[in-house]
Amino acid sequence: MIKFDSVTKTYNHSNQAIKNINLEIHKGEFLSLVGQSGAGKSTLMKLIIGEEKPDSGRILIDDIDVARIRSMDIPYLRRKIGVVFQDIKLLPNRTAFENIAFAMEVAGERVEDIKSHVPKILETVGLEDKAKAFPHEMSGGERQRVAIARALAHNPVLLLADEPTGNLDSINAWDIIQLLLKINKDGTTVILATHAKDLVNSIKKRVVTIEKGEIVYDQEKGKYVL
Repeated sequence: MIKFDSVTKTYNHSNQAIKNINLEIHKGEFLSLVGQSGAGKSTLMKLIIGEEKPDSGRILIDDIDVARIRSMDIPYLRRKIGVVFQDIKLLPNRTAFENIAFAMEVAGERVEDIKSHVPKILETVGLEDKAKAFPHEMSGGERQRVAIARALAHNPVLLLADEPTGNLDSINAWDIIQLLLKINKDGTTVILATHAKDLVNSIKKRVVTIEKGEIVYDQEKGKYVL
């Protein structure tokens, strides 16, 4: 599904964030991308969604070369990809329902489809009773669930989660991991970028460890070894 073919990305002509990365991620896989802050995890995520372009190499998503896609086609690519960040960025004056609905509205979805689809997404993330709640009325874990629900608004084939548990306590963090595993079980490919060692070791899925922009370990049912 995703293939990095000798990908390198450099910032400011000297800071080599990604160095000759070769990586394949298969459809339906759950992959934990681990490493310390600054290792290159977020850069990999940005390259996948076309927010950054590689200096060399190719990034293929279903045989589409993201590095060479036209700017006007990037929004269509991103509809296939849901993204969740540590910085949740919910709209504060909109309810959980409205936050999810807004993501569909800007994509031109029909009102009828929004009204029928949003409740199903809220049920998927276990927040059907929070549809009318505003972000300030929810816990950190609940807000992150709304962010995940928003990322699922377009039924993406790929979900990128960049440090989604970074601001959560251990109980809420594990709840979010369980939700991501559920989404993956339903068929969505999930890439989790994190440096939370205990969480990764509990997942027992594929682990790719990146250090100073290079892949140093790639283990099926692996562990965070750094």
